[in-house]
Amino acid sequence: MSDATVQIRSGGDSAPPYQVEASAGFAAWLRAQDIALAVTTYQIGKVFLVGAEDERQLNVTERTFERCLGIAAGGGALALAGRNAIYRFSNILAPGQVLEGHDAVYAPMAAWYTGDVFAHDVGLLPDGRPVFVNTMFSCLAAVDEATSFRPAWRPSFITRLAPQDRCHLNGLAMEEATGRPAFVTACATTDTPRGWAEQRVGQGVVIDLARDSVVCTGLTMPHSPRLHDGRLYVLNAGTGELGLVDTGAGRFHPLAFLPGFARGLALHRGHALVGLSLPRVNQVFAGLPLDDRLKAEGRAPECAVLVVELASGRVLHCMRLGGIVRELYDIAILPGARRPMLVGLAQGQINRLISAGPPTTLAALLPR
Repeated sequence: MSDATVQIRSGGDSAPPYQVEASAGFAAWLRAQDIALAVTTYQIGKVFLVGAEDERQLNVTERTFERCLGIAAGGGALALAGRNAIYRFSNILAPGQVLEGHDAVYAPMAAWYTGDVFAHDVGLLPDGRPVFVNTMFSCLAAVDEATSFRPAWRPSFITRLAPQDRCHLNGLAMEEATGRPAFVTACATTDTPRGWAEQRVGQGVVIDLARDSVVCTGLTMPHSPRLHDGRLYVLNAGTGELGLVDTGAGRFHPLAFLPGFARGLALHRGHALVGLSLPRVNQVFAGLPLDDRLKAEGRAPECAVLVVELASGRVLHCMRLGGIVRELYDIAILPGARRPMLVGLAQGQINRLISAGPPTTLAALLPR
């Protein structure tokens, strides 16, 4: 992987100073794959959309959403978990359309206000409605028009629905074919308020929702389970590893060690896009196996998005984020886009974007 950088074209909300640089092949790889990326960093409350206009230039736009975490794409839509709401965006452009130079424009079309439930990963159900990991209440939840959320599932070891972050449920894998929730990750199988914080090392699990059972143990702060070509991939964040989960044998098989707290995973045509964060200086994140591994290999931690070849575990390309950006949370793939843009809620962007849908009639609006 060459360290040479490409040209970066950027724009978006006014923001604290951040830096973006990419290896020479990163833009070319995005172009060859015909994809763009959406990347979240809740530390400074930003969603970055990253596309490649050509093989030598990245286009990076950012928008502000307070403490944004999980992001998921599907069917021309994006779902985003914010501090107190789950947002749904739709691409308002038809194929081949361009708006102010952008070939995909994701505009907010719905929001479900949840309160601060510390929502982590999100998914889009087949009907386009979001489902999300409600970390504060240790459950998988559905959005609702009348309440903050509707509990849909909780681990069998959680005895009570309470706002206590009992096991740090965080990651969600959706089935590729059906769009149903399939697997979740948790930092421990604890059932006391923040009990997981005292059992961070080697107590993490992957849970199969269909069987309602733990299918992998011994992980350290696992995140971002994802299904790809029938295989289940997970980031063992506390060890800095990308790996495969053998659900039958209950084993985690590392594929690659990556220099950072690994969180945020998207898979595409035999490649993994992995988000890395710098370690936090606090009690929860101190003393993880990742620290010892970095020291042993003489490597400095990175805040970056890496392109990893799944067959070899080799890092092919890299986009590093710096300045005030220290942590990433999630990554989603936007197919067919070169210069995507997200319409934000700051600075009046949403006020200037108005579109009319197909006409209806009063009779159609009234109940029969």
